Amino acid sequence: SRAYPTTAYAPPPSLLRSRRPVTAITALRRGFASALASLAEVSVAPVASASRSPRTIGLGAFAPTKMASSVMTRAAAALAPTPRGATVRATVNHRGAAASAMRGVRCSNAAAPTPASGASGASRRRSLYCKAIAAPVSPAELQAPANLHGFQLLREEYVAEYDAKVFLFKHEKTGAEVMSLSNDDENKTFGVTFRTPPANSTGIPHILEHSVLCGSRKYNIKEPFVELIKGSLNTFLNAMTYPDRTCYPVASCNLQDFKNLVDVYLDAVFHPNCMTNEKTFLQEGWHYELDAADAEMTFKGVVFNEMKGVYSSPESVLARECQQALFPDNTYGVDSGGDPRNIPDLGFAEFKDFHGKFYHPSNARLWFYGDDDVEERLSTLNAFLSEFDRKEVDSVITTQPFFTEPKRVMASYVAGEGEESQKSFVQVNWLLSDAPFDTETALAVGFLDNLLLGSPAAPLRMALEESGLGESMVGFGLEDELRQPTFAIGLKGVSTEDIPKVEKLIFDTLASIAEEGFTQAAIDSSVNTIEFSLRENNTGRFPRGLSLMLRSLAAWLYDGDPIEPLRYEQPLAHLKERMASGDVFRPLLKRLLIDNKHKVTVELNPDKALGKVQDDEEKARIAAYRAGLSPEDIEKVVADTEELKRLQETPDSPEALACVPSLDISDIPRESKSIPCDISTMGATQLLTHDIVTSDILYAEHLMDLHSVPMDLMPLVPLWCRAMQRMGTSKRNFVDFDQTMGATTGGFSLSPFTSSIRGETDVAAYLVLRGKSTADQAGEMHDLMAEMMLESKLDDREVFRQLVLESRSGMESRVQGGGHSVAAGRLDAMDSVAGYVDELMGGLAQLEYLKVLTKRIDTDWDGVVGDLERIRAAVVSRQNSVTNLTADAKTLDASSAAVSSFLDALPAHGTGVATEPWSPSLVLPSVNELITVPTQVNYVGKGANLYRGGYELHGSAYVINKLLGTTWLWDRVRVSGGAYGGFSDFDSHSGMFTYLSYRDPNLLKTVANYDGTVDYLKGLKLEQSELTKAIVGTMGDLDSYQLPDSKGYTSLMRHLLKVGDEERQQRREEVLGTTEKDFHAFGEALEATRAPEAKVCAVTSPEAAAKAVTERPDLDFKVTSVM
Repeated sequence: SRAYPTTAYAPPPSLLRSRRPVTAITALRRGFASALASLAEVSVAPVASASRSPRTIGLGAFAPTKMASSVMTRAAAALAPTPRGATVRATVNHRGAAASAMRGVRCSNAAAPTPASGASGASRRRSLYCKAIAAPVSPAELQAPANLHGFQLLREEYVAEYDAKVFLFKHEKTGAEVMSLSNDDENKTFGVTFRTPPANSTGIPHILEHSVLCGSRKYNIKEPFVELIKGSLNTFLNAMTYPDRTCYPVASCNLQDFKNLVDVYLDAVFHPNCMTNEKTFLQEGWHYELDAADAEMTFKGVVFNEMKGVYSSPESVLARECQQALFPDNTYGVDSGGDPRNIPDLGFAEFKDFHGKFYHPSNARLWFYGDDDVEERLSTLNAFLSEFDRKEVDSVITTQPFFTEPKRVMASYVAGEGEESQKSFVQVNWLLSDAPFDTETALAVGFLDNLLLGSPAAPLRMALEESGLGESMVGFGLEDELRQPTFAIGLKGVSTEDIPKVEKLIFDTLASIAEEGFTQAAIDSSVNTIEFSLRENNTGRFPRGLSLMLRSLAAWLYDGDPIEPLRYEQPLAHLKERMASGDVFRPLLKRLLIDNKHKVTVELNPDKALGKVQDDEEKARIAAYRAGLSPEDIEKVVADTEELKRLQETPDSPEALACVPSLDISDIPRESKSIPCDISTMGATQLLTHDIVTSDILYAEHLMDLHSVPMDLMPLVPLWCRAMQRMGTSKRNFVDFDQTMGATTGGFSLSPFTSSIRGETDVAAYLVLRGKSTADQAGEMHDLMAEMMLESKLDDREVFRQLVLESRSGMESRVQGGGHSVAAGRLDAMDSVAGYVDELMGGLAQLEYLKVLTKRIDTDWDGVVGDLERIRAAVVSRQNSVTNLTADAKTLDASSAAVSSFLDALPAHGTGVATEPWSPSLVLPSVNELITVPTQVNYVGKGANLYRGGYELHGSAYVINKLLGTTWLWDRVRVSGGAYGGFSDFDSHSGMFTYLSYRDPNLLKTVANYDGTVDYLKGLKLEQSELTKAIVGTMGDLDSYQLPDSKGYTSLMRHLLKVGDEERQQRREEVLGTTEKDFHAFGEALEATRAPEAKVCAVTSPEAAAKAVTERPDLDFKVTSVM
C-alpha cells in the first residue's frame, strides 16, 4: 500500500501488497517517529525485536493471545506485539509471525503517511474554514439529503454498534455503489475499490496500483501521491492490491484536507496519465536497464524489485504455494503481486487494457465514513461518475470447486549454506466454504479459530509448539477476507524425517478435540477476548472507518450485504444462546476440517542451489534478448535508460505542482495540544494518571527499572519476558492462568524498552508490564499481574527450548525480510548505549546469543534457570518504578485500590542488582559491515551522530527529514534506483541520523546517493509553496490522530524522555518557522554522514557482498554471514 498502516487492523499481510511498504513506519523511520512520539500527539507501532524503544513502542501491545482472525473479530482488535519474535507487519493478526503467512495483499511505497499539499499562489489555497453542517440530534435521526445528485437510495439503516447512520446508494447512470456512514468520528475516511482479478502472475493489478497515482488529468505532474505525502494532515494514505481487488483509501481529521485527498484519488483512478505515458509503466513495473553499450544489462522496476524481495522470503514462498495449491482453478491460483519470473512478460498494451476493463464506475465500490456532509459526498462523486456510462464489467470472482480428495505439493526455497538453514516447512491448508460466511457463522468460526490457536494455551497451537518437531508455527489459522475462507496451520524448521509426524500431530490433535470438545473455561476465555476487542474497537492509528470498510468489503465485494458485517450484537447474542444450549464447535470443527476433502499439504524444502539457478535463468533471459539486438538497438536501450533516468530525476516545475491542492501554514494551530497528565506518587512508585474518556476501560503500564539487570543477563531479558507468561505459576498451571486472563481481562504483556535521552548520558530503560481491562475487572487483572511477576515458574526446559527456537526463527526471518531494521540497529549499537542494549535484546547480537543459548539448554540447564531467576530478583521491585494509568476519573478512582494492591505486593528493592552504571563506551566496534543472507535484494544503511559533530536540535530537522524522503531519496533510491523504499531517519534523542533502503537492487550506488544528500541540501532552492507543503505535512505528523490509550502512552513517553510542554511548543514554532536557510544548515550538519566516522551496514547476498568488498576496498568491510 502507499502509506504505513502503523497499528491495529490492517489487511492480513498475506493478502497485501501496497504502494508503500507496510512493513512499518517503526523500522523505516524509527528515530523520526520517536521524536514525534515525544513532541507530538503520536506514538509508534511495535517492532519485531523483544526490546521496545520509544521510537518503536507499540500502541496496542496488550494481548498476549492470538485474536480470532475472522474479519468480524480481527477488524476490531488492537495491534499486539509479535509474541514469537516474528517479523513485524502492520497487522492485527495476534499470532505473531502473521507476516510470514501472507496470502497476497500488496502495498506500494516508502514514506510516512501525509497527503494533499502545496499549491503556489492563494488561488489554489483552500482554507480550513468550511461551512458547518446542521447537526442532527443524533446519527440515528439523520435523514438522507433531498438532492441525491444522480444517486438512488437503496437502503438506510442505523448501526448501533458504531452509532452510525448508513445509507447505501447506487449511481443511476453508471451503477456504482456507495456506502455512506455518518457518525461523530472526526477521522473521516474515503475509499474506492475495484474488483481486479488477474489472469496471470505478471503483477498487472500491483503495477497498476503503483502507477495510477503517478499523475492524472487534473493533477498532471509526475507523482501527485508524493505531493500528498509531503504536505497534508492525512491520517492514512495508501493503496493496496489484494488477490482479487485494489483499494485506494484515504483519511483525515481536517475537512478541507479530506476533500483534497478524495479529489486527487478519484482523478487518479479514473483518469490516470499512465494510460498514455509508458514511462510510468517502465518505472513502476519493469524495463531493461543498460547504462552503456558495454555494460551489464539488467531488469529494473519498483514492483519487480519489490517482488524479488518478497520471493526471497521462504515464508512468502510458502504462502504463495499454499494459496495457489488451494485455488488452482480461479484467480487466486496466480500472484496478483507478480512473480519476478513472469513480470517481464507484461506489455504496455495489456497493462492499459486491464485498466480499461476494471477501473470503471460500474465496477467500483465507494465508501465514506465520518462526520462530513452526506450530500457533499454525493455531489463530489457525481462530478466524476457522471462522465461515464454504465458498462458490463466481467469481474466476478469465480468459485473454486471443492476437491474430492486431498492433495500434496512439494516446492523449494532458496536456502543458505549453514546447516541450520537446511530445514523444511510443512503446512496443511483447507478450503472451508464456497462463499463468504454470514455474520453469525463468521463469529462462530472466529471463536473456533481462537479456541484452536488463539493463545499459547490453545490446544492445537500448544500441541505444535511443544512437540519439538519444529521451530515455530506457520499458517496461523483462519483467513476469511477473500471469496472463500481458508484455514492453514503448520510448522517451520522441520527436519525432513519429521514432516509426516507434523501432519499426523495436526490431524490427531483435531480428532482429539472433536472427540472431547473444549472446556468451558477455554470457551469463556475466547468469548471474553473477542467480545472485549469488538466493544473496545481499538484500531490504534489505523482509522476506524477504514477498518469498517475492509470488513464491509468482505461481503460487499462478492455481491453480499455490505451492512451485515458491521453488525455483531444480534449475531453474537444468538451465537451465545446456541452455545448455552449445545456444543457449537465440535460439529463445526468436524465439518470444516476433519471431514473436509479440500485439503492440501504443502512441503517447502531448502535448496542451496536454487538461488543460483534463478539468477542464471534471469541472466540467460536477458542475454537471449540482448543477443537479438543490433548495435543500433543496443544504443536505443542505452538512450531509453538515460531518458527514463532524466525524466525520473527532473523535478516538476513549481507551476505544475501548483495544481495539487494544499492547506496553508495559517491553517495550522500555533499552540501544541496537551494531554491531561497528573503526576504524583503511590508509595515508592511515581504515578502518572490521564483523565480521558475510555469507555470504562483502564489502560495500565507498570514500569520497572531495567538498569537493575546485570549487563551479562541483558540478552536473556526478552526470553525471560516470554517465559514468565508461558510456564504457569505456583498457584495454577499455564493453561489455567492463560484462560483466566482471557476470561477476565483485555490481556497484558511484558516487554523491555530503551532509549537515549537527549542531552544526557543516562538511558531510559524499563521493563514494561502493560494491560487493559474494564473498570470492574481491574482488580482481577492486577491480581493476575502480581501472580505472574512474583510466582511464575521458570523451570520448564522443553517450553523454554521452544521459546528459544521460535525467537531464533523469527529473528532469522526478520534479517532476511526486514534487513533495513537490522542494519539500522547495528548502526545504532555502534553509536549509543541505548542502541547497544537494543541490539543485545533484539538485533543481530540477539540472534547470535540465541544460537549459543540453544546448546546451553542441554549442557547447563540449571545455570539457565538460575539466570532467569536472577533477572526476576533484580528487576521486579518498586525501586525507580513508574505506573501510568489512562481512563476517565471515575474508572481511575475505582481502580486505585487494585493498583495500590499490586504495587504493594512488589518487593521494595531487587536483589543481585547491577551496581555499575551503564558506561557511554558500551557500544559495538565502529565498522562498515555487510551481513549476508540468501536474498535477491539489499537493505542498505548508513549513519552518523549529528550531535557529536556539533549540531543542536532544531524543529526544522523534522521538516527536512520529511522532505528528503519525498524528494532526493525518493527520486534517487526508489524511482531511479528501483528500490521499494528509500528514506532517512533522525533520532532526535540520540542524535543518530540514518539512511535506509528497502528491497533495493543496488548497494554501493545507494551509498553514493546517500552521500549526495549533503550537496542536494546545500544547493536546494525551495519555492515557498514547496516549503509550505513540507511544514504542513510535518505538522500532520505532530498532530496525528490518537485514540485514548495512545494519548496516555504518548504522555508517558514524553515524561520518560524528559520532553516537556515548553520544549514541545518551542519545536512546534521552529517547525512552523522553517526556512530555506535551515535546509542549507542541515546540509552542513549532514557532512558527518559522509565523514570517515560515518558507517555503512547492509544486509545483502554473499555475491553482492563480495562485489562490494572488491569495488570499495577503502571501506574495509567486515562480512558477517548469518544464514
